[in-house]
Amino acid sequence: MKIALFDSGIGGLSVLHHAMKVLPREQFVFFADEDHVPYGTKTREQVLAFVAEAFDFLMTQDVKAIVTACNTATSVAAAEMRRRYDIPIIGMEPAAKKALDLDGRHRVLVTATPITVRGRKMDVLIEKVDKAHLVDRLPLPELVNFAERQEFESPAVSEYLRRQLAPFDFSRYSALVLGCTHFNYFKDTMRRILPPHVQLIDGNEGTIRELVRRLRERGQLEDLPQSVDYFYSGRRVTDAAELARLQRYMQRLDRMYVI
Repeated sequence: MKIALFDSGIGGLSVLHHAMKVLPREQFVFFADEDHVPYGTKTREQVLAFVAEAFDFLMTQDVKAIVTACNTATSVAAAEMRRRYDIPIIGMEPAAKKALDLDGRHRVLVTATPITVRGRKMDVLIEKVDKAHLVDRLPLPELVNFAERQEFESPAVSEYLRRQLAPFDFSRYSALVLGCTHFNYFKDTMRRILPPHVQLIDGNEGTIRELVRRLRERGQLEDLPQSVDYFYSGRRVTDAAELARLQRYMQRLDRMYVI
């Protein structure tokens, strides 16, 4: 059986990229809902409907677990999907606790999509881990659009990030949390803008660690030749040019992995 990873677009490739390193003998299905990206500016009702449709499709693909490799979809729909389906469904959460644990004294900036930043799930998470009130939040919706068109290091990207980050005095911060999987493509630009002491934190490692734990618990770890089947909103990706585009994203992630 296969492991499915689902995202509104290609941000979830960063989670797949990490999963393939940790689980070299597993087979994967990657589903990007390219018909409806971005989720972060949609209503909660729209996102729930999109996620339900995607999960209905993935359940036809012989999957043993689904990683919701999208912070927005996790925030809106993960609980409902767990009620509907009797397989492990692993969500993404902004790694605020991991960032706060760096020193517990300096501030942390959590970046995400608007719907995640303003969502009740984020409120609950911050209330739980941020007893000293050190967390600030910042929506960065345009990064999703930049990532979807493979615009990673342009003057427009740099200007957008500099403008959005300008109000924050980063001498008071220890970390910036990448609370959307699309944001991992921009680590190099962020690294150039931010002071060296500000660490970039994402939730990929913790998500895949939980996936491995759940599969081991169920005796479902396998020893197979690694493979990935790609789907865009339920349509299998077979076009050579489109597969090459996906590989360019993975190559980009190879470079971001060491930052």
